[in-house]
Amino acid sequence: MITHALVLGPLMRYVDETSASIWVETRDDARVAVSAAGRDWEARTFAVHGHHYALVAVDGLKPGTVTPYTVAVNGVQVWPESGAGFPPPVIATLKPGKPLRLAYGSCRTSVPHDASGNRSHGVDSLRAYALEMASGGTEPWPDLVAFLGDQVYADSTSKQMQEFIKARRDIKAPPGEELQDYEEYAHLYYLAWSDPANRWLLSTLPSAMIFDDHDIRDDWNASRSWREAIKGKTWWQGRIMAGLASYWVYQHLGNLSPQERAVDPLWQKAAAHLDGNEPDLSAELDSFALRADRDPEAYRWSYCRDYGDTRLVVVDSRAARNLAPDRRALLDDAEMGWLDARMQGGFRHLLVATSLPFLLPMGLHHLESWDEAVSEGAWGKFGARVGENLRQAADLEHWAAFQGSFRRVAGMVAEIADGARGPAPDTITFLSGDVHFSYVSEVQRTSGSRIIQAVCSPIRNPLPRLLRSFGALMSYSLAAPIGAAIARSAKVQEPPFHWKGIKGPWFDNNLACLEVVPEGLKLWWQKGVVDGADHLHPRLKRVADITIASRTTAEAVREAR
Repeated sequence: MITHALVLGPLMRYVDETSASIWVETRDDARVAVSAAGRDWEARTFAVHGHHYALVAVDGLKPGTVTPYTVAVNGVQVWPESGAGFPPPVIATLKPGKPLRLAYGSCRTSVPHDASGNRSHGVDSLRAYALEMASGGTEPWPDLVAFLGDQVYADSTSKQMQEFIKARRDIKAPPGEELQDYEEYAHLYYLAWSDPANRWLLSTLPSAMIFDDHDIRDDWNASRSWREAIKGKTWWQGRIMAGLASYWVYQHLGNLSPQERAVDPLWQKAAAHLDGNEPDLSAELDSFALRADRDPEAYRWSYCRDYGDTRLVVVDSRAARNLAPDRRALLDDAEMGWLDARMQGGFRHLLVATSLPFLLPMGLHHLESWDEAVSEGAWGKFGARVGENLRQAADLEHWAAFQGSFRRVAGMVAEIADGARGPAPDTITFLSGDVHFSYVSEVQRTSGSRIIQAVCSPIRNPLPRLLRSFGALMSYSLAAPIGAAIARSAKVQEPPFHWKGIKGPWFDNNLACLEVVPEGLKLWWQKGVVDGADHLHPRLKRVADITIASRTTAEAVREAR
């Protein structure tokens, strides 16, 4: 039972040069105050299904400053907690002209950090990172951490989550061990974000988030057949309603800038009552969630941020799909138009964060493109049934399995790289997760921007060894020509360009970091390592690193040699 006035948070969310957004969940209806540098900012909580939340908008800060802060609930300081053993939380505003430094990853299960949890799920790389940062080590502090999907697992629950479910309903009745409603989602987020080390990290490191399938359910929106089947489940409407409503509260709200919040219809309802009685958004959020599920164009989850000479575009590759057979697309027309408008040159680096890898290992890309063609009827009705069963059993529903969308985005990328959409960037880099192994691939080009895929997955949820072997096999060169032949058998066109792996794969739990440096993009991956029996204090170990130099820099180095 929660007895502390502060249930979750504070989470440091959107931060720019002069403002910060700090999110909390409180036990009761309350007023929440953030204090820093002799100033106070206050917010009223809003309620959702018996839970209470506040987003405190801190403004008027100086660019490039690092300022300790405290949080009070109804006038009583609740953060930082005395005796917790972590440094004071800070608000670090962006400094104009400072090159971006970013951490990212995906797929994190929430199980205990003891010997048993580490044995079943490996060491939590986010927690190892938090302990390293708290120790004041040499690891450089990033400007942002981007969580690229599966922040919570609603369909594959831990023993701790199952105990909570058993205490409130018959766990043998549908949906069983999976989540049923908002109350269960709220507890799942509590399990995910309440570990002291991770909680401290999230209180001081700005974060950006986007969902993937397990935030709702495995294979979410894989195909029209999947969607029709799931709609027949008696519990599905409650699940999707709770999943999207809780995602808006716990993840999406903090992605929004103050300007974006000001025009968000849900936030307007909350903000209209922040000076009076606590507003209850339960009915509005439930209605909103069902509408967003039925009509993807009713709400946009994607967003875009510019950090000096680097643009970060975060793409919703799950909820914005069109699953009609004659218009099948990973991004519907409205979402594709939004992305097209933001895929521009004129930046030194263009980062596209999409939970699903845009460039899979080529063998797997060909397999998924073949399966899409077969599932959509290339080999007749029987073949379509086989293809659909394979698609759902093997999770063959990435960008490669939506060939129309893949080719449209590939066309945008090629235009940017060739300078047809403004000055060509040094690099165009897709940041992704989902597949539970990490790797770096590059499109084979001799001019223009370098086009890179950099995957970091999982943060904490390793693949079984058999599936590791499959992932490794799909990454090697022999898989590409075999896969291409299979794809041609279903009359799938050749990809508009070709790519190959330049690093990996590796299968550790990882958190990746990216830094803009004079020579290009520096990337590295790190994992937690336990020494002896001390499972609660893992150390951080570098697994892999690579520097993606601009083409002109690489040519200058070659000439110098």
